[in-house]
Amino acid sequence: MTTTHTETSPVIPLPARAAAALTGLGALATAASAALSWTWTSDFPGDLTYTGSPAGLQWLAVVAGLLTLVLLLATHGTPGLRWAAPGRSHNAVLYAAAGALAVSAYSVTAISVELGGLANLEPGGWVLAAGGLLGIVGALGLPLDRRTTVPLRILDKRLFLLVPAAPLVWIGAHAIPDDKPVAPVMTALAGGLAIATGAVLLLQLGHAAHTWLRLGTIERRLAAPRELPSWAEVLLIVLAFGLGLFAITFGIDTEYGELFTGYLLLAGFVAAALAKSGLVTRLRALTVKHRPVTTGAAFAAAASFPFTQTSDQYTSVATNILIFATVALGLNIVVGLAGLLDLGYVAFLGVGAYAAALVSGSPASPIHVQFPFWAAMLTGALVSMVFGVLIGAPTLRLRGDYLAIVTLGFGEIFRITMLNLNGTTGPNVTNGSNGIPRIPDLEIFGFDLGKTHTVAGVELGRFSNYYLLMLLVTAVVVLVFARVSNSRIGRAWVAIREDETAAEAMGINGFRLKLLAFALGACLAGLAGTVQAHVSYTVTPDQYTFAEALPPNSAFLLAAVILGGMGTISGPLVGATLLFLIPKKLEFLADYQLLAFGAALIILMRVRPEGLIPNRRSQLEFHEAAIPAQPAGDDTALTKAGA
Repeated sequence: MTTTHTETSPVIPLPARAAAALTGLGALATAASAALSWTWTSDFPGDLTYTGSPAGLQWLAVVAGLLTLVLLLATHGTPGLRWAAPGRSHNAVLYAAAGALAVSAYSVTAISVELGGLANLEPGGWVLAAGGLLGIVGALGLPLDRRTTVPLRILDKRLFLLVPAAPLVWIGAHAIPDDKPVAPVMTALAGGLAIATGAVLLLQLGHAAHTWLRLGTIERRLAAPRELPSWAEVLLIVLAFGLGLFAITFGIDTEYGELFTGYLLLAGFVAAALAKSGLVTRLRALTVKHRPVTTGAAFAAAASFPFTQTSDQYTSVATNILIFATVALGLNIVVGLAGLLDLGYVAFLGVGAYAAALVSGSPASPIHVQFPFWAAMLTGALVSMVFGVLIGAPTLRLRGDYLAIVTLGFGEIFRITMLNLNGTTGPNVTNGSNGIPRIPDLEIFGFDLGKTHTVAGVELGRFSNYYLLMLLVTAVVVLVFARVSNSRIGRAWVAIREDETAAEAMGINGFRLKLLAFALGACLAGLAGTVQAHVSYTVTPDQYTFAEALPPNSAFLLAAVILGGMGTISGPLVGATLLFLIPKKLEFLADYQLLAFGAALIILMRVRPEGLIPNRRSQLEFHEAAIPAQPAGDDTALTKAGA
């Protein structure tokens, strides 16, 4: 079924067979380049000097090339591969070829920059570059789903003043002698202007490419899948989650920033290619049909992560990601469902952490009591809930920016109060800036989480134990969010978010429900805070600020919810994972780490303002103009109200 204002045509006019041959040749060359050396020296991270032994970025080239080839063959109806592209859309091939080009261009650029020029490329590097170019040219010659017209968007013309200013400042900064006090400041300014200029040019180039490509979507009814026995469908679901576990583990285990950046580039294009191919739609239908199996497979895949590690180096990263993601889910209730802009939410994480630390039995705690595990978690959750009610009751009469300012003030008041409860400027409760150190490890039914244990022949260290505990906490929070969002209370929160005045006119008690959202969000953050206190051994006030280089903090938590997709479960989980991993993996950018991170966020939110995994309502709000035309008299026409 075709829709209005769309067509099927190539971007580059090429014969169909020639385009397919070019695409296949490029895909094969990209994958085959991994069998050759890309550079002559091992100075580049990953040591790409070996022949016949892929490493690091070379594995990304193998995946990109093979995926492009498989999707190309599937869209042409090759027996045995038709399952890979049930939608038969060549757009999937284009996205896969773009991923191969991104990997090849990034790899060649990184090698040239770090080693000092293209002369450092070996034959494998040149084959990689040629394969990426051939693949994308061929894919652009395939019949693609396109819109008939797309107007060109031009950025604010004042932003283009950065183009001549950046090189001038760069030259001036490097002309200043290094012994001058202003030299470091000017160097940092020059670098910042260079990154900002690159972001502006990249964004405008993206708009120009969007107008040139005119890529669109033609809704096609997928062919009925072949009937499979239930055990085979369950096996497919398990296999899909196994592949997902492998992909996530590969990303977390990347040992250097260059490989992680290439991984992110490829992952984005692979996700788009699989979505356009129709394979994700088929898998989603299976997961809906076998929902209990899907839930169990997802939990089992997540729980298997520590068993894939040989040390706690990356398990500690995964544990902190779960803490960050759990708190982001709690904030998603406040922001995503109820629509309350909370800029001091990290304070509730701090309340739970401090409450648990005070009753943990730490020698630095002035209370000198030690609650069992379950009591400590309940204490942290309940104290945070009480603080949520106390803060929300007098402030939730406010709306919009005024509420945001008040919550921002609460977050700072909490941090300053914890600093002043040091026995000098106030009662000795929190030890001030020293915090509460030496928090003992949890012990659950005689199982000491601080010790190494052997399970199924695999040694699980301290962080592996806390990872599994935090996974259970995350599962509880996900269950609470899912139940609440689908209840009458959840629908009332959405009504308040969309139009509070109209909701109250329909009989909804806005204040009471907003207070409930505030209290529940605070409770879930406190629950995560109790585990965080024991994971980090120490609780200090500077861990709970509005903005900092590394999460968790209020700014990053809010960004995780918005970036991932407000009002969804998987959105904040994905957003929190990316926002925790990206700053940590981009440490090789040194002083420009946060600037590059911020530029990437600006571009992403410009391109996809509804988030990475939005709900249907958000998609319609941001892309209402792209909704396919509905036949006259069609009672099933899609609207925002019915999303």
